[in-house]
Amino acid sequence: MYKAVVFFDLDGTLLLDDKSLSTDTITAVRKLKQNNILPVIATGRNLFEVQYVLDQCGIDSIVSANGSYEEYEGKRVHAEFIPVPLIKRVRDFAAKYDDPVTCFNNKTCAINKNNDMTRENFKLLGFTPKLDPSWYESNPVNFLFVFNTDREEIYQKQFAGELSFVRNNPRGLDTMLAGVSKSSGIKHLLEAAGLTKVPTYGFGDQLNDLEMFGLVDHAVAMGNGHPKAKAAAEYVTTSNMAGGITHGLRHYGLID
Repeated sequence: MYKAVVFFDLDGTLLLDDKSLSTDTITAVRKLKQNNILPVIATGRNLFEVQYVLDQCGIDSIVSANGSYEEYEGKRVHAEFIPVPLIKRVRDFAAKYDDPVTCFNNKTCAINKNNDMTRENFKLLGFTPKLDPSWYESNPVNFLFVFNTDREEIYQKQFAGELSFVRNNPRGLDTMLAGVSKSSGIKHLLEAAGLTKVPTYGFGDQLNDLEMFGLVDHAVAMGNGHPKAKAAAEYVTTSNMAGGITHGLRHYGLID
């Protein structure tokens, strides 16, 4: 039985601004495992996008796609699937605004159209999605990303009760089934692993971390975090560029 579970957001939290991992952070996460504490990634990104993080840190448990897909010790414990008719309706609605839509699962993704914003976004993330407008019709989809800069309220109103839209990226909206969040994903993982009575910690920096903060026993916001994330946290550590992970773990005595 683990002594504690620590959930880490990635972008702006565990990762440096260039999406790499500092040696200091890798060492800190590996110390958790030596101390019989389970490190878990809790991210808005999808598993295939972040496998390098798991490999470098020696992590094999993840809550990905904002709670749409979870693995514990390398095995899937839960996944959400967005129905094809609902995806089609999102695509048709997005087409009114010429908003590209990317469909994801844990292994890959595909986009229906490209523009300057999509190319810039995926260049920063370091991969290029397949251009295939009909891909979602024959592949399971856990998660959507709808490209736009200012239409979250419009989409939320249109698909109220069916989908949840969270702006975790200035270029677009993380899109999950209604009720799905990092919080719901964490619950699925803890229940599957038999760890519901173990102390929990969560490190994050953005709005999609707020529900996680409301669930874990100890919420830690990064110094570079969104003001709402900081306000919701029990403790604010230093920034992701200034050893915030190591500082926060030491604050709670999880590592020396």
